[in-house]
Amino acid sequence: MHTLILRRGKADSLRRFHPWLFSGAVFKIICEEEDLQEGDLVRIVDSVKDEEGTHYEFIAIGHYQVGSIAVRVLTFEDEEINSAFWSRRLREAFLVRKRLGLVRQDNTMFRLVHGEGDRLPGLIIDVYGDTAVMQAHSVGMHVSRQEIADALCEATEGLVKNVYYKSETTLPYKAPITGEKEGWLVGHSDVNVAQENGIKFHIDWLEGQKTGFFVDQRDNRALLEEYAHGKNVLNMFCYTGGFSVYALRGGANHVHSVDASARAIELTNANVALNFPDAQHEGYCEDAFKYLERAGGDYDLIVLDPPAFAKHKDALRNALKGYTRLNAIAFKKIRPGGIVFTFSCSQAVNKEQFRLAVFTAAAQSGRHVRILHQLHQPADHPINIYHPEGEYLKGLVLYVE
Repeated sequence: MHTLILRRGKADSLRRFHPWLFSGAVFKIICEEEDLQEGDLVRIVDSVKDEEGTHYEFIAIGHYQVGSIAVRVLTFEDEEINSAFWSRRLREAFLVRKRLGLVRQDNTMFRLVHGEGDRLPGLIIDVYGDTAVMQAHSVGMHVSRQEIADALCEATEGLVKNVYYKSETTLPYKAPITGEKEGWLVGHSDVNVAQENGIKFHIDWLEGQKTGFFVDQRDNRALLEEYAHGKNVLNMFCYTGGFSVYALRGGANHVHSVDASARAIELTNANVALNFPDAQHEGYCEDAFKYLERAGGDYDLIVLDPPAFAKHKDALRNALKGYTRLNAIAFKKIRPGGIVFTFSCSQAVNKEQFRLAVFTAAAQSGRHVRILHQLHQPADHPINIYHPEGEYLKGLVLYVE
């Protein structure tokens, strides 16, 4: 294994168990027989001076990568990264989901691995029935994909029988990537229906966004169901219609789903038909802002769940403007006594910034607005206490007088 020596005084964050090492902290890299490649494992050591002279003290082991983050730490123990390591970490993650009560007959989809939150930075695994969909957000995890997939079945007590790998658009591509970027690593399945809280959904892991479904909104969809009875509901940026189907089960008068993607509307209509074939539901393929301006006054419950407006800090200013504009239109249009569920999944936007954007929107609308709930990602998307950057989903439930 290659060895990476830290600059003096740069080990503090790692000693506090933060799982990222930034490139500016690297003093020297000692390579073994071959040159260091992106995705290789490296031992991180700190040079320590004492009465006996200078010696190296072990800090961590992780995947090396090109960029501002030089290493994503896998372990702070001096141990081998092998099949037993992957099995142990996956088993720990699965036991957490079992203890959360997510592994049950009426709920067959959940996030099994959430990157740093499960001490596996760069790795995402979502489970849909007996199929796991894996994404690598680092070259190191890409290189280890088959070994991880092979460990999944045993780690999940036989629940997972098939593993589909989907990372074509998520890898950083800062170095040449070898091997397939899409495809089955274990088994094969054409069954693409799974249940969330007793509701069935088609999962498009082949062509859909992320792993095929946004499992991170499960708890927030269930909350919306409690508010939906007797309401005219608008689900903006609906994607596969999760909020729409929950609203229908909650007794909504009618539900309209809007997305700029024709494929998203197709999936939404299919999911509604799968659960409530006679429901009062219509899907519209249209720009969200234009639809809100044109028809937003017909609703007393509106869901605003846009894609990430800011994927990096350089886009932050425009993203905040986008959130303000979107919410301002909804506040102006919604019926008196209406409720708005509004979200941001932009990691570059923190809770305070998002809340300020929504506050600004409320002021611009001239409506009186109350916060009923402050929402976040569910427990199967855990946040490593040493890595607060893992908190990305922010939401508010608002009452508009």
